[in-house]
Amino acid sequence: MLARIETTPAEAGEVQSKLNDIFGLIERLRAVDTTGIEPMSHAGDLALRLREDVVTETDRRAQYQAVAPKVEAGLYLVPKVIE
Repeated sequence: MLARIETTPAEAGEVQSKLNDIFGLIERLRAVDTTGIEPMSHAGDLALRLREDVVTETDRRAQYQAVAPKVEAGLYLVPKVIE
């Protein structure tokens, strides 16, 4: 799809210059010796703060279902929308 982008002859030189800059950057990155460098998922050494996996709220299912239009066996009943 990118090959189909129209550029005017006046824009062609600028586009070529920008593409050459990008290819130059890629070559500079390829030239870096990464032997012995372990890949990482993030630039910073992050650790997530963990919390205990405990229930902090009470079960209010009965209260929520008391105001529902239709409930059966603890499930909300909804109208059929697709045949």
